[in-house]
Amino acid sequence: MKNFVIIILVLFFAVSCKKELVKEPKRLIEKGKMIDIMYDLSVLDAIKYHNPLSLDSLDASPKRFILQKYKVDSLQFAQSNMYYASDYESYKDMFDQIAKRLEKNQKKADSLFKIEEKKAAKANKNKKSKTTGPAPKLNETQPARKINVDSIRRAIRQTKR
Repeated sequence: MKNFVIIILVLFFAVSCKKELVKEPKRLIEKGKMIDIMYDLSVLDAIKYHNPLSLDSLDASPKRFILQKYKVDSLQFAQSNMYYASDYESYKDMFDQIAKRLEKNQKKADSLFKIEEKKAAKANKNKKSKTTGPAPKLNETQPARKINVDSIRRAIRQTKR
């Protein structure tokens, strides 16, 4: 009989510990969509941190724009965020997915930035090599370019037709 009472008490405590801290909201944002929203907000925060003046010139709130993009209002986002945050392991997994996605996109951005730097360096090098000749004097007039009159006449004739 004692064993039966102990087993009942253990089961009662095990079931009572699984109590939900936050009730599921009526308009819960699905997990994938929530991850996308949180990713966009993370990118927005990174932009604000890296270049604070870049978003000050915008009239609209960037956070509001992101929520409108996913057709979510701020209350729905806050309630869903609180619900997902109540389960630590699940919330941590969501942030791990966001971190992986940010890292992957950071590598892409870095490689694109390096390519652009190489192009800019090459363009600057070409400009320097072309401009190494003597500088033109201010009072000198440049010879006029020859204009191909025949091509102009052809263009005028075609537009008249």
